[in-house]
Amino acid sequence: MTKSDLIQRISKDTGLSMNQSGKVVNAIFSTITNALKEGEEVRITGFGTFKVAQTSERVGRNPRTGEPMRIPASKRPTFSAGANLLEAVRGGSERKQRAA
Repeated sequence: MTKSDLIQRISKDTGLSMNQSGKVVNAIFSTITNALKEGEEVRITGFGTFKVAQTSERVGRNPRTGEPMRIPASKRPTFSAGANLLEAVRGGSERKQRAA
């Protein structure tokens, strides 16, 4: 699914115009991005948590030459799925039926 697909589905599900849905999607992405830039954690109960992970400096290998090289420390965004999202992806109601 692309961003355009997401906007179309939101427009269809909510009755908002494509323009309004696009503004909502962009606002959500922008808000999450800005919070992560400021070092905040974004927790959406049942869906998941976005946070920034700090990686330490380490030694890696140049894939072409095999020579050791320094990989600098950096920050990267991470996402941990929440319980409701995991259950939905794993087929929640089907699992409960099989267990019974």
